Amino acid sequence: MLAKRLVDRPRGDKKDAITALSDRELDVLRLMAEGRSNNGIAGQLYVTPKAVEKHIANIFAKLGLHADTAAHHRRVLAVLTYLRSQRTEN
Repeated sequence: MLAKRLVDRPRGDKKDAITALSDRELDVLRLMAEGRSNNGIAGQLYVTPKAVEKHIANIFAKLGLHADTAAHHRRVLAVLTYLRSQRTEN
């Protein structure tokens, strides 16, 4: 139930921030939403794990998820923002 409430809760402009992401960043975020690890994402996209880390850092920056939040939480918040944006498009 908590996950459903988090997805359902509106978050304002972070949803709009999804449009600022590059196509590759969206690919990375989509794979994050599927629960893939950085290495799994790298393998799927045929890039290095270091490239995936860079894309994720860019995603966090564009979504306003600053380093003062634990990395684990930033990943969850990024995925939730992505899922909310998908929900409004469908």
